[in-house]
Amino acid sequence: MMNMTPVVKQLLIINIIFFIGSQLVPVSYEYFAMFFPENPSFKAWQPITHMFMHGSIMHIAFNMFAMVSFGSALEHFWGGKKFLFFYISCGLGSALLHTLVNYYSFQDTLSTLMANGYHKEEILKLLSEGKIDTRWQDLVSVSQFNSFTSAYIGTVVGASGAIYGLLTAFAFMFPNAELALMFIPIPIKAKYFVPVILAIDLFLGFKGNSLFGNGGTGIAHFAHVGGALTGFLIMWYWKKNQFNGNRWN
Repeated sequence: MMNMTPVVKQLLIINIIFFIGSQLVPVSYEYFAMFFPENPSFKAWQPITHMFMHGSIMHIAFNMFAMVSFGSALEHFWGGKKFLFFYISCGLGSALLHTLVNYYSFQDTLSTLMANGYHKEEILKLLSEGKIDTRWQDLVSVSQFNSFTSAYIGTVVGASGAIYGLLTAFAFMFPNAELALMFIPIPIKAKYFVPVILAIDLFLGFKGNSLFGNGGTGIAHFAHVGGALTGFLIMWYWKKNQFNGNRWN
């Protein structure tokens, strides 16, 4: 593994500080995790801070291992400023797609409820109090209802979206580098590995007990896709314009 680069090291430290802080002061989770925009707990800084929050030791360990592994290689070639811009952009792109998908799902069910005589203000008031009207379940499917409530009440944390952006960039720059997942011990070239895991995320994102959402897995699959898509678009633009004189095959 390449030596840890400066910005990657700083990001690692920040993530660890946020994680320890959230364990020592649990209420901080309410301020720094990302809530649904119509939830009163949503704050303008959460699209940034959520990518430094993690829900468990395994969550942060996996993400930080990936960040150090792929991020150090990318920062080595790009430099710190370009790498940090890319990392934060992918994290924001991840949050944006996740929010848009949740918003579509939420509005779809909200429109159904309003068409059946319920008022938006009353619905949002109940949800903000952590309550529901059981009669709503008679008007929409189970999957729509679950997606509706989880979109509003649920939170998003983790650097995974930014990490997927790093994976995409790594595949752009080192397409023939061999990678492996813990449950797939056979090395796969990066140019095949990344599309495969993205296809899995798309499948799981649409599958399960929600219209979109997290597919009942507790994993924000569309956030992963959003980070990867943002990374792809940035890499495509940089390659097309030969950013900083770099030429990638």
